[in-house]
Amino acid sequence: MADPRQEALRTTLEDGPVRLEPFAERHLEPLRAACDEDREIWDIYPVNMRGEDFDIAMARFHSLQNYVRFAVIDARDDRLVGCTNYINPDLWGVVEIGGTYLVPRMRGSGFNRTKKTLMIEHAFACGFHKIEWRVDTRNTRSMAAVLKLGAQKEGVLRQNRVTWTGFRRDTAVFGLLRDEWAG
Repeated sequence: MADPRQEALRTTLEDGPVRLEPFAERHLEPLRAACDEDREIWDIYPVNMRGEDFDIAMARFHSLQNYVRFAVIDARDDRLVGCTNYINPDLWGVVEIGGTYLVPRMRGSGFNRTKKTLMIEHAFACGFHKIEWRVDTRNTRSMAAVLKLGAQKEGVLRQNRVTWTGFRRDTAVFGLLRDEWAG
């Protein structure tokens, strides 16, 4: 039996310029264009979302039942500027936020914090008690952003994943409990 909290996660979330829409077919081509705006970043991601690899990655994501996928929209001009996911929502009340990408022009603008705040508050409202992030240790920008939210670094999984480039990455694990969330 499915956990009703997982389906409750799948809804449109909005705050000011940030709108998260459950991912749909209409988001595919705008996401392809957005992913092409930053060629270098994909070297530190588990999958490549550029060129013909985009279609392969998206087919894989579509097949996963443990992802609640979102298109990230800049509501000021209704443009898709990235993607993000709830991953592995479980019966014990833990869910991961990850698989996030934002186009370069949105980084450092406060947009990402608003997006993450929406996702955190919604997950807690749906009854989850812990949120996790799993970040490639080479992605210092993402690790710093997660710490600014109040999450605690819980450890590093050494060489636990092989990226699309063949690199054996170390994964930093962060956690945020509902009673630690200051909003």
